[in-house]
Amino acid sequence: MELIPALSYLAFFLVFAGIFAVMALGLNLQWGFTGLFNVGVAGFVAVGAYASALLTGPPEPDRLGGFGLPVLVGWIGAMVASGIAAFIVGVAALRLREDYLAITTFGIAVVIQLVALNAQAITGGPFGIQSIPKPFADALGAGLAWNLTYLGLVVLVLGVAWWALDRLVASPWGRVLRAIREDELAAASLGKRAAAFRLQSFVLGCMLMGLGGALYAHFVGYIAPEDFLPVLTFQVWAMLIVGGSGRNAGAVLGAVLVWAIWSVSGGLIRGLLPAAEQARGAALQVVLIGVLIAAILVLRPRGVLGERATVSRHAAGD
Repeated sequence: MELIPALSYLAFFLVFAGIFAVMALGLNLQWGFTGLFNVGVAGFVAVGAYASALLTGPPEPDRLGGFGLPVLVGWIGAMVASGIAAFIVGVAALRLREDYLAITTFGIAVVIQLVALNAQAITGGPFGIQSIPKPFADALGAGLAWNLTYLGLVVLVLGVAWWALDRLVASPWGRVLRAIREDELAAASLGKRAAAFRLQSFVLGCMLMGLGGALYAHFVGYIAPEDFLPVLTFQVWAMLIVGGSGRNAGAVLGAVLVWAIWSVSGGLIRGLLPAAEQARGAALQVVLIGVLIAAILVLRPRGVLGERATVSRHAAGD
């Protein structure tokens, strides 16, 4: 009898790891392949989560949305909404470089979170959106069978995203991205429109983040502004750094490793600390991940499966 709860928790854990892996793949396209320092991950995840919830959820008398559309339509809508938001942000923000871009994207993520907190007529405000439909839950219930089914969906989405990104980065388009990452002026001197490629990479990466937000919303069934705090951005960046940027395998491995450490440390904190101290003790999770990042950077500066250092002799070639 104890086997079923264990399998259910394992499926639960892997679903979250897979969702984070989708987000990390998007960040890897931006940072690992293009060198875009996006610190607004949580904001674009929130856009995708709310877009899918509004499209697929039941109608509510005091809130817009609730169109009751199929979940697949919600996922597509999440990618479109995140892509539009990224395009608007990217047109203005991608003129900036490095730390200025980081500050700008962080500020945008905070603004999105504050909008979600205060636009009660759309997002439900601090109370969030409830009753987000869970695919196949009516037929399978809420136990192991549904967890395994949703895990299969997440793995399928992750596999398609991985395959598509592998094809993209292996194409001439991907080689231009790496050339821009290494030396944007050199890429531009070869006739490549660096600004356009940077914008394309930013939009596609944010679309994957939005898809990750939609996957999260339909797994949990409830979202609120507190789900999209800056710590979410920290988690995804930690996953990419630990796993290794510049390789899709690194992003996925980092998602599994960091989420495992986060989950185990959270369980230990809840088990060892009294209830009154658990809120402050939760900060130890961030400290633990920070120590892990520091150790990885010392032992393997490019991450566990990071991209090898190479000289891009023909990176901008066709």
